[in-house]
Amino acid sequence: MHPNNKKTLRLILGDQLNIHHNWFHTVDETVTYVLMEVRSETDYVQHHIQKVLGVFAAMRAFAQTLQNLKHRVLYLRLNDADNLQSFDRNCEALIAKHHFTRFEYQLPDEYRVDQCLKAFAGSLTLETKVYDTEHFYSTRSELKDLFAGKKSYVMETFYRYMRKKHQVLMAYGNKPLHDKWNFDEENRQKLPKNHKPITPLVFENDASGIETEIKKAHIKTIGTVDSKKFLWPINRIQSLALLEFFIEHCLPQFGTYQDAMALDEWSLYHSRLSFSLNIKLLSPKEVVDKAIEAHSNRKTEIAFHQLEGFVRQIIGWREYMRGIYWLKMPEYASLNYFEHKASLPTWFWTGQTNMNCLKQAIQQSLEFAYAHHIQRLMITGNFALLAGIDPDEVDAWYLGIYIDAFEWVEITNTRGMSQFADGGIVGTKPYVSSAAYIHKMSSYCGTCSYDKSKKTGANACPFNSLYWNFYARHEQRLAKNPRIGMMYQVWNKMQPDDQAAILKQADLYLQQINEL
Repeated sequence: MHPNNKKTLRLILGDQLNIHHNWFHTVDETVTYVLMEVRSETDYVQHHIQKVLGVFAAMRAFAQTLQNLKHRVLYLRLNDADNLQSFDRNCEALIAKHHFTRFEYQLPDEYRVDQCLKAFAGSLTLETKVYDTEHFYSTRSELKDLFAGKKSYVMETFYRYMRKKHQVLMAYGNKPLHDKWNFDEENRQKLPKNHKPITPLVFENDASGIETEIKKAHIKTIGTVDSKKFLWPINRIQSLALLEFFIEHCLPQFGTYQDAMALDEWSLYHSRLSFSLNIKLLSPKEVVDKAIEAHSNRKTEIAFHQLEGFVRQIIGWREYMRGIYWLKMPEYASLNYFEHKASLPTWFWTGQTNMNCLKQAIQQSLEFAYAHHIQRLMITGNFALLAGIDPDEVDAWYLGIYIDAFEWVEITNTRGMSQFADGGIVGTKPYVSSAAYIHKMSSYCGTCSYDKSKKTGANACPFNSLYWNFYARHEQRLAKNPRIGMMYQVWNKMQPDDQAAILKQADLYLQQINEL
């Protein structure tokens, strides 16, 4: 075939909106880019309306950016008559229709999509090529290589390796700045009384047309949206504005209050950059570099522990979770260490519960498609683990409800960190607590129907009895864990009558779980 007749189709996924990718450095008339809104992506789990809307709006904006740069772009909208509703079927049809001679794509972040595109590319008779997304600090297999021959995968080890390799927050001789790797103990303060966090930056994107299309397609979604004033960033300019806002106004307090929870405060000092990062409108390196630069210029205002806590979330935790995902999938998706089988309470879909902490966290999630990591880990996740909910149901809920939830980062956080369903691959112990921790870190308990100080009796906080019930049920699996031994010492010192009353209370609450 004459070289001039070569035509390449390049697939761009909805979470691959990286304008700095090598693909886009030059305009090539023989290359056509395709983006597509497909039911295979909207229907594999019930998503928050803001998640579907946000990804579609960002895809459309990105396609327009490419067209403005003179690239050839095909865009399949959700309800287009010729949309076959999956990546492989649409690409197959386009190749036949436009006589493409080559197919290229970037490595998907999700195992499910990776398998689909690998199989599709393998079925083609024409040339194919797969590229890296040029987004992450690490490769898919880097964590696997680092821990080769080891029995455990300690995040702190990976984090230090990443700091050294990329020379982030390092002094001479491969030593960490300020002679310490981790300042986590300085990042656990409750919000002071009457402290008013900054009003979060939100956007007013008119995405009402997309909402109409989603409804026309009868896609089942959860949550609410004001689509005329869609508040999340949908392009790079808005994402950079959110980054600048975080660095200017939130980073000086971020570390100190990153674990705090407060009534009617959905954003606090968190960056809320995860959506922009996960669809690649921002790169982790530019986010980290800008935060470090701000600290360098404003050292009296931005203490080092604020910066280190933020950097650790991105260069450590985010990359670590991805490494675990590619090391352990697909088996990871079916791990259920505690053999939990209970159903998720119905109020997880409405927020209509008398437990104020759960009401606040869930209603906020339904309204904003967002909750910060402690709300996810120590409120909703904590309750699900104490109540023995099937991790399949927990995964589906988290993957659906949050705008930043893509399986590579969601499942390792929920099934691993939150539910300990992986038996300790990600976390060294289950993250559970009674009401004491929730009261310590939030302002939720003061206006709750339940009494945080009571384990049993009328209006006793369910977290208290469920907490001890969890340890009692799983003593065989957990008693030898060195990080938990003290809990069993406390439990075993209780009078048998008190133990029995606590377990009876927990059993009652589990039977009435949908009425709590």
